[in-house]
Amino acid sequence: MKNNESSLCFLTIHEASKLISTGKISPVELTKAFLNRIEKLDSTLRAYITVLSEHALEEAINAEESIVKGDYKGPLHGIPIALKDIYWTKNVRTTANSRILENWKPSENATVVERLKKEGSVLLGKLNMSEFATLSPDDTSLFMPTKNPWDITRIPGGSSSGSGAAIASGLCMGSLGSDTAGSIRGPATLCGIVGLKPTYGLVSRHGVVPLSWTMDHCGPMTWTVEDAAIMLQAIAGYDSMDSTSSKLPIPNYSSSLGKSVTEITIGVPRQFLASLEKHINKEVIYAFEEALKVFKDLGANIVDIEIPSIDYAKITGSTIWLSEAYTYHKKNLMLTPDSYGKVAKTLFRAGGLFSGGDYVQAQRMRSRIKKELQEIYKKVDLIVTPTYPSPAATFKESNPLDRIMSGINFSIIFNLSGQPAISIPVGFSAYGLPIGIQIAGRSFEEALVLRLAYAYQQQKTWFKIRPDLKKEEK
Repeated sequence: MKNNESSLCFLTIHEASKLISTGKISPVELTKAFLNRIEKLDSTLRAYITVLSEHALEEAINAEESIVKGDYKGPLHGIPIALKDIYWTKNVRTTANSRILENWKPSENATVVERLKKEGSVLLGKLNMSEFATLSPDDTSLFMPTKNPWDITRIPGGSSSGSGAAIASGLCMGSLGSDTAGSIRGPATLCGIVGLKPTYGLVSRHGVVPLSWTMDHCGPMTWTVEDAAIMLQAIAGYDSMDSTSSKLPIPNYSSSLGKSVTEITIGVPRQFLASLEKHINKEVIYAFEEALKVFKDLGANIVDIEIPSIDYAKITGSTIWLSEAYTYHKKNLMLTPDSYGKVAKTLFRAGGLFSGGDYVQAQRMRSRIKKELQEIYKKVDLIVTPTYPSPAATFKESNPLDRIMSGINFSIIFNLSGQPAISIPVGFSAYGLPIGIQIAGRSFEEALVLRLAYAYQQQKTWFKIRPDLKKEEK
């Protein structure tokens, strides 16, 4: 193959790992290509907070030497990745895009960072995000918001904004995001990539700056479904440092890819979607219905379902995560309130307005929603919805606080239940903006979620389309 920069940076993890393992490309060559591309594009896109050029090249050299000696660790060995700047990285600044942590350097790596390091991955740097993972970009935070590579006048989604933009634009091969109410899946759909929120407890959160202890999830963001499976394989599993960590055995997530989906029953909450039809972009509805046709053609059975309390999911989840966020930030809000950007400060203060009774009632409703979903999953294997109600808005159109407080959220219900959910691309709007759908499953059934997502991906190869960024290069 011709190893020019674009051909290297637009490889998938799956493709690149095969070329690295056979010596057709080297980790050093691959890493240099990404560093060059970051230098050309990131001053415009602002996906990175910290670029670790020397560190990345050192890791790439180490990976190359190990592989030459015959010590190939697996599909992430020598693969350039980047991390949302919420993950602790030893002796490397970890800011969560806030002045509160502007110069903080952790003394250890997050558990998942250690696991990726053990697999031989190459860390390119730390990625931009909404302040303390508060879902939406804010130009009053420490760093200016990331731009959407499909149209730089538009938002990339939050809070894992840098992750979504970096993967879509070929500035890293994979990333870890975090998701409290849709912060992996939102940027995934708006940036046209794959984003997986795993089951609560499957992936350790030790060494991850918290937003909400009971709703935060860590998961992979990648260009393809098989890449998400590869990254999940590396980070999943029990961690004694995380009290919520599950001890269940970890399956081989890649082994289910390519299997038939003819026996899968998909539930669609038609009545709920119909009630929101006026508030959902028509192109999103069209893409969603077309995706359901693909599932049906693949042999899946599609049935209508009703989730009785789904209308209460957003206010329930918001009450919980805002209350927990306020508890975490209370001291700094009192001592140094001006260290926060406008959105984070407003939201965290709002969290302090809920009473203990409000929080308890929200947890009671959460239990009810979980029970309803458990009953539904006795009749269906997966639930499918749109991921986001519209393609990416422009920065001028976007009001972060309005969107958080009053916008439609299809994702938060699965943060309440702790069940796995993935967003995959299913097409583009008339303006060339990505559209995604969400596939959610039973707890710890990521393999089935990935299986259906992969089956669709292979039929509709949207991942072959990349944003045109020639105009944005320095």
